[in-house]
Amino acid sequence: MAMKRIGVLVGGGPAPGTNAVIAATVIEAIKRGCVPVGFHDGFQWLAERYTDEQHEMTIDEVSRSHLSGGVMLGTSRTDVASDPKLLRNAVDALRKLAIDGLVAIGGDDLLRSAMAIERESAGRVKVVMVPKSIDNDLDLPAHLPTLGYETARHVGTQLAANLMEDARTTGRWYIGVTMGRPTGHLTLGIGKAASATCTVIPEEFGPGRVKLADIADIVEGAIIKRRALGKAHGVVLLSEALVERFDPSEVEGLQDVDRDAQGNIRVTEIDLGRKVINEVTLRLEKRGLKVSVVHKTIGYELRCCAPLPMEAEYGRDLGFAAVRHLVGHGGGVVILTRNGAPRPVQMTDCVDVQTGRGKRRAVDISSEDYQVARRYMVRLEPTDFADPEWVAKLAKAAGMPPDDFRKHFAGLAGGAR
Repeated sequence: MAMKRIGVLVGGGPAPGTNAVIAATVIEAIKRGCVPVGFHDGFQWLAERYTDEQHEMTIDEVSRSHLSGGVMLGTSRTDVASDPKLLRNAVDALRKLAIDGLVAIGGDDLLRSAMAIERESAGRVKVVMVPKSIDNDLDLPAHLPTLGYETARHVGTQLAANLMEDARTTGRWYIGVTMGRPTGHLTLGIGKAASATCTVIPEEFGPGRVKLADIADIVEGAIIKRRALGKAHGVVLLSEALVERFDPSEVEGLQDVDRDAQGNIRVTEIDLGRKVINEVTLRLEKRGLKVSVVHKTIGYELRCCAPLPMEAEYGRDLGFAAVRHLVGHGGGVVILTRNGAPRPVQMTDCVDVQTGRGKRRAVDISSEDYQVARRYMVRLEPTDFADPEWVAKLAKAAGMPPDDFRKHFAGLAGGAR
């Protein structure tokens, strides 16, 4: 059966380059004789079986939108796979609107909904997914970045660089909490590019829980080491994903914190930066050290900015490839491009069998990419404890006797806590 009507919708958080995918989808659909239908606010209205929150799109409407930020169709985190009624409503609405194919633009949560739509519709609605996420956490082959990551990193790097200059000018420290979960890709990418003093991500703590005291040790150690080097300023970037690894007892009221549509903690409501600042400054003040530390969140301003040229181009390639695959081969794939060539990957190969959502990739702390980033950070490492003269200098900067310094930072020295 020929494909006549192709829908396009966006799920999850905004990401730069999304409008480029929408624009290319619309243009290619029209050029292939199909009618492109833009659904407003992701699956939100379809899940209620509403059929009026959509419109047939035109080339004039999208012709220059590939360079714009935000999401022209709106987005939502509605997960139709979470409830059989929502799923049935969405499929019924799509069928009522005679949708033959659907381009779904989103991350790991949307993948589950995309697969469910094909399954529930018995293949009558073909779905191709285009991966986008500023978190860069989808487990794509060949280490391909997710759409939106490079632009978010670029803007985040500019912000972090500005903080670095302000820190130098005013002689203070900034603790920046950077958006991105559950992995540290975005925080590490920003920190590495901006050459932040220190960057802390959840992967460096292994698979277990993360303690506030451990983060405070790293931050305090960076401040002390900089003091020993004759510097009284710096910027530390913390991944907001660290909060998700805390033991609930570490954060008062964590279980009652507001959660999003997928049940994820709204980590921006946990004031990680403030908690770390309070812990570190209290430690330093007890030893007579006064350090000015300011908290800054680097988050929502990364999501709706205009895409870099390479991501505007990448988004257009993805939209074109998605429509071409729908018309020529059907659905059931996540569409990627590599060196200008489409690379469809079966949705089933991208799904975590335990959660039903997209597989996630963590930062590989054994990789050279991470090791280079770590090499240029200023933070206490086991090698700092090898030379007694250097230890004495660090201890003096910390306002502590050398033996107390060693005991206090035993974990960073490679010893047991």
